[in-house]
Amino acid sequence: MKKLKIGDTVKIILGKDKGKIGTIKSIFHKKNTLVIEGINTKIKHVKPSRKEEAGKIITFDAPLNCSNVMICDENGKTTRVGFTTQENKKVRISTKTKNLIS
Repeated sequence: MKKLKIGDTVKIILGKDKGKIGTIKSIFHKKNTLVIEGINTKIKHVKPSRKEEAGKIITFDAPLNCSNVMICDENGKTTRVGFTTQENKKVRISTKTKNLIS
């Protein structure tokens, strides 16, 4: 079981967006990166594919390394993730408050 999942609320702890909070859109486990909604936004200039078209400017959220984020609990405070078993199932818990992370 992984510590971070899609839909988790995370806080950026390193980089140009330090201190911002967002939700995880997608995770790339092999590259150890994740995309957070509204964080690490980049601009890409795209040339026209045909003569009739005009060029475009596209904004997108670029991936961040997993080590640069920390999960937030229900109060919005950062915490580490621990694991415990409940009803023969492995679940994630907050190490600060010992509450379940949904």
